[in-house]
Amino acid sequence: MNLLENIKEGLRSVKANLLRSVLTALIVAIGITSLVGILTAIDGIEYSVNESLSSLGANSFDIYSKWNKGVARDGVKERVYSPIQLNQALKFIEQFEFPATVSLSARLTILAEVKHGSEKTNPNVNVTGSNEEYLPIKGLNLEEGRNFAAFEVQHGGRVAILGHELAKTLYGEGKSPLNTVVSFKGMQFKVIGRLKEKGSLSENNFDNMMIIPIIVANQLASGAGLNYRLNVGISDPNQMDFAMGEATGIMRKIRRDEVGNENSFEIEKSESLAQEMESITSGLRFGGFGVGFITLLGASIALMNIMLVSVTERTREVGVRKALGATPLRIRQQFVIEAIVVCVLGGLAGILLGILIGNLISRAIKIEVFVIPWFWMAVGMIVCIVVGLISGYYPAHKASKLDPIESLRFE
Repeated sequence: MNLLENIKEGLRSVKANLLRSVLTALIVAIGITSLVGILTAIDGIEYSVNESLSSLGANSFDIYSKWNKGVARDGVKERVYSPIQLNQALKFIEQFEFPATVSLSARLTILAEVKHGSEKTNPNVNVTGSNEEYLPIKGLNLEEGRNFAAFEVQHGGRVAILGHELAKTLYGEGKSPLNTVVSFKGMQFKVIGRLKEKGSLSENNFDNMMIIPIIVANQLASGAGLNYRLNVGISDPNQMDFAMGEATGIMRKIRRDEVGNENSFEIEKSESLAQEMESITSGLRFGGFGVGFITLLGASIALMNIMLVSVTERTREVGVRKALGATPLRIRQQFVIEAIVVCVLGGLAGILLGILIGNLISRAIKIEVFVIPWFWMAVGMIVCIVVGLISGYYPAHKASKLDPIESLRFE
């Protein structure tokens, strides 16, 4: 009996014991579904995050306030750093003469309630102040309207740009918000633009954001300190280190950092954010693979138990095959291939379900791309074959050792 005949025999055995085979394959399918589903969702998240980070541009860096830990080290309390002030950020933009684009922004709140007429949002709107360079550096495109004009930023014009989802909440589907008025904290703003849908996982949540001029945001803060963030875009990537060095020197001078002391602010390349996110998604992927592996381990044990029951039920069949000249090797091949066939059938179903569930999870968290994880599909099939080999070998070995005479007497 050659390999092809063993595979056909395995399929006939699956058909003859359809309910048991379906339940066995279902065990494997659940394991593969968990493995492929989790990893598909993670791949979707990674794709969305990379798309968001790529909008920042590979040739940019951020300057922002240093986080104060407020803890003591070796009995000495760490220095407390003051946040970057608006006048310091504006001085930096004025003094930084390197050929670059500089965006200035500050998040006013993420719990804003914005109103238009009788309509109002939930208190979950992100209100951010910025200058006119914020949209291009962040890779934000306008669906309609225009960006801030320089004089509106400098003189605190009461104008606003709405995120796609925010506009839909206040105005409904398909209605333009341009030249209408929205209010926030008792101040009215003329809507001059609406952003295209971003659908990103970024913490900024651009779709539910209202962007106002930075001066107005400072006024609305009412004395409360805002954390101002500068994002510098460089046209020539070969000049990145030089530009960062110049920016560091200028900001240290503005912040009056003493010689020998560390920076009182953070300066970070945008690509380092991508690397950090890659390390996070790698950890998630490892965890997802671990969960799927544990599930498959349980499935392999259940499959081995079912195969052992199958060997017992088919003792007479094994005796007949041996009496007709089947060697122990052929008997082992038959049961191992049967286990692999069941695993592969379950694996195919699990892969399809995993891709579907993983993409549904991605869609639920506003990731519009449909991910087909070819690598994890291949891994899933290899895992199925390995599980079939491991789970089927011991029952197959046991069947090959049966005495044909005793097997024929088995009732």
